[in-house]
Amino acid sequence: MRSDTISTFLSDLSARKPAPGGGATAALHAAQGAALVAMVARYSSGPKYAEHATTIERVRDTADDLRELALDLAEQDISAFGAVGAAYGLPKETPEDKTARSRAIAAALAEAGRVPAHVVAVADQVVALAEELRPLGNPNVISDIAAAADAARAAASTARINVEINLSASSELENAAELVEAISGTDEIILQAEKTTAAVREQILR
Repeated sequence: MRSDTISTFLSDLSARKPAPGGGATAALHAAQGAALVAMVARYSSGPKYAEHATTIERVRDTADDLRELALDLAEQDISAFGAVGAAYGLPKETPEDKTARSRAIAAALAEAGRVPAHVVAVADQVVALAEELRPLGNPNVISDIAAAADAARAAASTARINVEINLSASSELENAAELVEAISGTDEIILQAEKTTAAVREQILR
């Protein structure tokens, strides 16, 4: 993920194979949102922004950390779905085989669900950073705050559906309640992202 070209990633994404897929894409949305926040912060330096320099620097550094975390999650998602595919490929000839296969699938899906659940949390933080920076940042790049919020909104929405598909695939997930709780605030993240974008548009168009 870190060394591939965009073309290679998109080619892999379009191929008939389980990963990368929507989960990795969600994580990349989050990474892009975080990168955009960091970029706006870096354009918001110098004497004009000295009053809020501490806040802006914290937002920048946090956004950089979130970008790296999101990239890690994209890679983890690919690995997790490889394990899911391997579990589905286990033999199912005997009752014992079927039981073992079912347990393996549930375990793999439980782990695979954790990754997009974490992406939802990252998206939440990116939206919060975007909103915090919006009134303080360089107005010449304020549209990138909206872009960051929209990228984080896409990350949250996409990650949620990837958690939900894992939940629906097995009734035996040991962390089902944890996953349900992790995505319970997604609508609020989406709403806050939309409010941030709307505020940017109002600022630009007034």
